[in-house]
Formats: sequence, structure tokens, C-alpha cells
Amino acid sequence: METLTSLGQKCGTQVSLLSPNVVRKLSRFPLTSFARKPTKQVCLKTTDCDLDESKRTFNKFPRSDWGDHFLRLPFNVSDMDAVTREMNALKPTIRKMLMYSQDVEETKKRILLIYSLVALGVAYHFEDEIDDNLKQGFEKIETIMAGENDLSTVSVMFWVFRTYGYNLSSDVFRRFKGEDGKFEECLREDVKGLISLYEAAQLGTSTEDILDEAMSFASSHLECLAGGTCPPHISRLIKNELYMPQHHNCDILFASEYIWFYEQEDVHNKVLLEFAKLNFKFLQLHWIHELKILTKWWNDQDLLSKLPPYFRDRMVECHLYGVIMYFEPKYSFGRTILAKLLVLLTVVDDTCDRYGSVPEVAKLLDCVERWDPDLGESLPDYMKTVFKFTLDVFEDCERAGRCEEGQSFNVEGALAEFKILQRTHLSFAEWAAAEKVPTVEEYLEVGGVAVTMYATIALGFLGLGPRAREQGYEWLKSRPKLVHDLATKGRLMNDMGGFKDDIGRGFIANAVNYYMKENGATEEETYKEFHKIVRDLEKSVNLEFLKINKGVPREILSRAINCGKMIDVTYRSGDGYTRPKGKFTEYVESLFVDHMDASLKHLVPV
Repeated sequence: METLTSLGQKCGTQVSLLSPNVVRKLSRFPLTSFARKPTKQVCLKTTDCDLDESKRTFNKFPRSDWGDHFLRLPFNVSDMDAVTREMNALKPTIRKMLMYSQDVEETKKRILLIYSLVALGVAYHFEDEIDDNLKQGFEKIETIMAGENDLSTVSVMFWVFRTYGYNLSSDVFRRFKGEDGKFEECLREDVKGLISLYEAAQLGTSTEDILDEAMSFASSHLECLAGGTCPPHISRLIKNELYMPQHHNCDILFASEYIWFYEQEDVHNKVLLEFAKLNFKFLQLHWIHELKILTKWWNDQDLLSKLPPYFRDRMVECHLYGVIMYFEPKYSFGRTILAKLLVLLTVVDDTCDRYGSVPEVAKLLDCVERWDPDLGESLPDYMKTVFKFTLDVFEDCERAGRCEEGQSFNVEGALAEFKILQRTHLSFAEWAAAEKVPTVEEYLEVGGVAVTMYATIALGFLGLGPRAREQGYEWLKSRPKLVHDLATKGRLMNDMGGFKDDIGRGFIANAVNYYMKENGATEEETYKEFHKIVRDLEKSVNLEFLKINKGVPREILSRAINCGKMIDVTYRSGDGYTRPKGKFTEYVESLFVDHMDASLKHLVPV
């Protein structure tokens, strides 16, 4: 089997790794092809930014606080076997709860059970049973909904069906309005109903005003209830929901908190709770094993001593992104290689945005385009290291993929997106250093690619099987509107979260900066407008999901949706990836550090 490097050398000086057929396909997507409308660029002036490396200044990043923490943790395969046996003993009981019945009330109970399975992070164990229940339940949805006046029940069923791609009409909420056309005030005392209504409203589209009204109604009352007389576990749930709704949260991050909430409820299914805790423990064992492998790999790269400290040391955080992309055990291989590739994206991004001059970034782009190791000799020493790291990571992933699948492992679609991403780095470097001023529209088109949405989704496809991977590549090449809108949302949230940092280090290529100058707006006005745009994009994503759900395999579509969740996890409180202390570190701790003890039924430190 030929290596990536040998393939690259055979293909000559153009996008060299790829086959001629893929080269032709890729050539249809130059950087400017992402714009949906013609845009223009205004050039004010150009300055020489090719500074001597010894004279340039940069913000130094400290090493990761995690160090060798996970490398030192004990790991025993027998623990995983023991947990698996306990889970297998409980599965038949839960599966029996999902057995189909013609009875309408029983059907409602099963749909509510499906919500609990999702919220507790165990739905992936019962995919076939869930699909059968929802398919048959949706066929008689009018009968199921007839006469149902419990706000929580209606909201949860709406959330479940919409989450699984069934376009249940939002008219089901009209029954909760009074004669004045507003939601009835008596509902403000229904705490769980309001929480469920708030979540349901997150799945609205641009034409569903009733869900906008529902969100406003629910959020205003929940804010009052959170600080009132609610039981502590419900107050905590409300605060978490208002901060980041379940719809935008990573499934297993939500589950890590919901398991605790579910246990505090007076009425809960003890078998389901025990199964959820065992499942979480089983997942943690997988993740810790992966982190041990990744920590050793990262130490072996030794980039921290080979490069100036201009880049973010975020290996553990990159693995968290891998968990957000796919947390289930069967995707262990995908998580590991995705984490490595996201570390690579970080190093290259910081090289281009925080340290390299425009000519140096252009040289690196040329080397990446040609994919020829010999070309790296023309680069400055630090960029030689970066380029070699780039070649090595892709080679490593391709080799690991062959071992995993026992056959040819196609990384071409992922590499194609990686190369497109590198072109955006050059645009950003030119905008920041040479003061070329793009329109906000152009900036968002190019910046949507630069925020790594397309590349990350493509890299996520590497963790799927050969057929799904090829389907995923083809779908992504079509530039689906769902991904475009997620990318634009990512760009806006990234730039809002990182605006202070960008301007503080003299990096002017930021949507907030460009919008203020183009529209004569204040920073406050800009943020307000961007938050409106983000909400509109979320509605558009919801609509696109319902449109394409039946045409795109769930395994593929879920990668894009989960990549979108990375945005919310990262940027709800500033830029959590650049400044991880705070919420982002809490997420790492909740998944990788806090240990779910199924017998003691509480969280204890590892």
C-alpha cells in the first residue's frame, strides 16, 4: 500500500495527493465558490508584513493544565467487561418497556420514555426500537394528541418527534392559548411544562411564530422561577436550560447533568437510572483509554519544545470535541483520529493567525496544496516543523484507518476540505496584515469556512464506515445549506466570543469589527444584531434538517448537527477554546474527571 507521501509525489505539483478525478471535483470549489451572492473587496493599502522572526511579537500561550493527568490514571479492561455484563443484564427490562402497543396512552408513555433515553445518554442502545415506535406513533399522531392538555407531555412529544426528523406541526401548542391569542397565564405555575415548552421552542423554524411566542413566554417565567421556591434540582435544571438549551447542547454533556437531576426526582425508574449510570461509567472508561493514547501521542510530537509558544495546547479539549462529534463506544477510532486532526487544525490556524507573516502563510499554503515533503525545505524553520507535522498527522490517520478497516482508507475528501481551509488562512492573513477590507458578506462566506465547520465535519466522516464516509464526502461537496448556516453561525459566535482577544493582539479580521465600520454601529448594536442573525440561522438549520432528514443518512447528518453543537459548547461564554478556564474546563471535568459510581449513586472524584 502506498503512503500519502508517495501518492502525493506521483500526482505532481497540483493538489497532489488526490486522484485526477478528485482533483477535477475539488477544482470546482475554489475559495470564492462559497459565496452565494457576488461580493466585492475594497483594498485600502498594503504593508510589508514579512518581519524577521526574531523581531516579531506574539501572545504566549501556557502549556495545558492537564499535562500527563490521564496518562497516569489506572485502566483495566476487566472493569469494562464487568460494567458490560451489568448493562446487558438490565437491557431486556428496558427493551420490554419499548415494546409496541396499539393503546394510545401506552404509546404516549413510550414516546416520553424515548425522551428519557435520549436525556440520559442511552438511546443509542435501542435505536431500532425507537425508530419503530416513532414511525408507528407518527402515523396516528392526531389520535395521540387528541384531548392531550398536559403542557409537558405535548412539549416533550413535540421535541422527540422533531429531534428525530418528524415534522410534527407546531399547531399542537394552540390548545394552550386563551381567547386573547396569548399563552394562558395559569401555565406559569407549571414548572416542568414551561421547561419542556422552552425546549420545544428551540426547534422552531422561521415561519412558526407560535414557537417564538412560546420561547418568550417560557423563558420570562423560568427566569423568575429559577430564583424562587423551586426545589434545588429543578432550579439548577432551569438555570442550565436558560444558559444552553438541550437542543444546542452535546447529548452526553447534557446527560452527565441530567442523570443527577433524574435521580433527585421523586418518581423515577430505578432500572433506567442504574442503566444510565453504568452506561456513563462504561463511556468514561473508553474516553480515558483514548486520552491515555492521545496524551502519549502528543508528548511524542514534542511540538511544545520545537515551536515558539504561540499556539494553543489543547489536546484534551480536542478530544472533548471528538466526544461531541460522536460519544458512543463504536466511534472510538473516529474520536481518536479526529482529536489528532483537530490538534493539527489548531496548530496551523495559530501559525497563520498569530505568528506567520503573509508571505510565510502563502508559502505554507503552496506546500500544503502540492503535498510534497521536499517543498518544505523552502519554509522557515518553524514552518518546516508545522508542515512536517501536517504530513505526519494525515499519514498517521491514513495508516491507522487501513489497520482499522483492513483495506484502503480514503482520506481524500477530508484532505480536500483541509486544503480549502488553508486558503482561508491566507485571506485572513492578508485582511489582518495588509488591511484589505472585505464586505461583511464576503467575510462571513470565507470566514464560515475558516471557522473549520466544513473541515471538521469532513474529518468526522473518517470515523464512519467506508460507505457512509463516501456518501458524507459527496453530500458535503454539494455545499448543503444546513452546513453553510451552521458555519455562518459559528463564525459569528466565534468572532463575538473572541473580539476582545483579536483586537487586543491587533488582529482586525473580525466580523464585529467589520460590521461596526461598514454600518457605523456601536459594539452593543453589533452584538444585538448578530444575536438576531444567529437565532435566524438556528431556525434555518431546523428547517433544513426536517427537509433533508429522510434523504441523508442519520449517521452523516448527525455529524453536521453535532459539529454545530461544538459551537454552542465553545462560545456560550466567550471563547472557551482559547480561554478554557471556566465552563469549558467544567465540561472536561464532568466527562473525563468526575466518576459516576453506579452503586453509590453519586459523583465522586477519580
